[in-house]
Amino acid sequence: MDSIKVYLEKNKERFLAELRELLKIPSISADPAYKSDMLKTAEAVKENLLDAGCDLAEVCNTPGHPVVYAEKIIDKTLPTVLVYGHYDVQPPDPLDLWDSPPFEPVIKETKIHPEGAIFARGACDDKGQMFMHVKALEYMTQNDELPCNVKFMIEGEEEVGSEHLEWFIKEYKDRLTNDVILISDTGMIAKDVPSITTGLRGLSYLEVEVTGANRDLHSGLYGGAVANPLNVLSKMIASLTDENNHITIPGFYDKVENLSDEERKKMAEAPFDLEEYKEKLDIDDVYGEKGYSTLERGSIRPTLDVNGMWGGYIGEGAKTVLPSKAFAKISMRLVPDQDWKEITELFKKHFESIAPKGVRVEVKPHHGGYPYVTPIDTIGYLAASKAYEETFGKTPIPQRSGGSIPIVSLFEKELKSKIILMGFGLDTDAIHSPNENFGVWNYLKGIETIPWFYKYFTEMSRNN
Repeated sequence: MDSIKVYLEKNKERFLAELRELLKIPSISADPAYKSDMLKTAEAVKENLLDAGCDLAEVCNTPGHPVVYAEKIIDKTLPTVLVYGHYDVQPPDPLDLWDSPPFEPVIKETKIHPEGAIFARGACDDKGQMFMHVKALEYMTQNDELPCNVKFMIEGEEEVGSEHLEWFIKEYKDRLTNDVILISDTGMIAKDVPSITTGLRGLSYLEVEVTGANRDLHSGLYGGAVANPLNVLSKMIASLTDENNHITIPGFYDKVENLSDEERKKMAEAPFDLEEYKEKLDIDDVYGEKGYSTLERGSIRPTLDVNGMWGGYIGEGAKTVLPSKAFAKISMRLVPDQDWKEITELFKKHFESIAPKGVRVEVKPHHGGYPYVTPIDTIGYLAASKAYEETFGKTPIPQRSGGSIPIVSLFEKELKSKIILMGFGLDTDAIHSPNENFGVWNYLKGIETIPWFYKYFTEMSRNN
């Protein structure tokens, strides 16, 4: 496959232009106002898959946003790779912190990406990384290099918990048969340090509401005599962790997998510069659970974080009120062997129990997913490792990620396949944040590396 570098150089500008067109569509799954843009994006993904060489591609309706399914079957006796990705993106707020409009993609040089990075919502998570697979397929079909069958399942609800993907998988199970599932929705350690994600944290996401009086009250007439829901909510949330940043919910840690000293020592061998980490984030120190390193806190330990909190008056000037209601959105990242449904119930029970008299508390679960760990001795992992060796010139490091892809464990359960997470993003890509970006070099390197996975996976499967 020496011709892939020539093909990339020849088509580089077109590959970037096509990605920019996809990034222009505001496919925000969380906001119903963008429903038509979601449909427009799904259609665009379908057309790109057909142009890349798929024999079949269609937009499949679900009870929510549609899933794009496509396939290229060259020989039913050969292995089949199922590619998963998502075309929906996070809301771009806060807009005033973007240096350029989130849906007007631009390529700019940066310190990390002197060759340029494409700035737009979804550039890395996940349109850019998903599109690498489309362009890799194009190369393989155009140059008669596709060694096996390939299927695509590109959904539109990943950023809101993949609520209807289980429905889709069960409905289309016969179509989705495969030998391995390939996903690029993760990252690697650095441009010169390739890595393969071997673990993902699970997730429990919920919303809490605290209600006091039946209306907003004058803070002078009622302050000190009636519970202020914002004050109460702040205290309740603060009590969920102790002075060592250890979560205080009874039973929360009962099923947490504790890694051995040997495994933790192996993790610590991964390249990591704490001072550089702090400099990139513009912080003077790190923060987290006592007794664990920054890398461990961000991957093998569970967390509890407030993602948003509101209530009362936040407009210009002053308005002295005790708000009637206060709200917060809270997420908990989970590790093996925590069950997100059990954790959600433990949170609900505990949060309701610590509410003082004078307020009412409601806990509203949103969505969640199970943690996932994949072994490093499977054919899929070994094929991915050889692919990185081919294009990076070095063996990738297995690494657990702090992020969550809630449906990964569902894939293994329903489709009986192992998942390989070949991510090409960096921790500086600002996913879910203003100024999200994806390096041009990373984008092209992904397109270059993916075909090698197909080659080695097919060879190893046939020899096994």
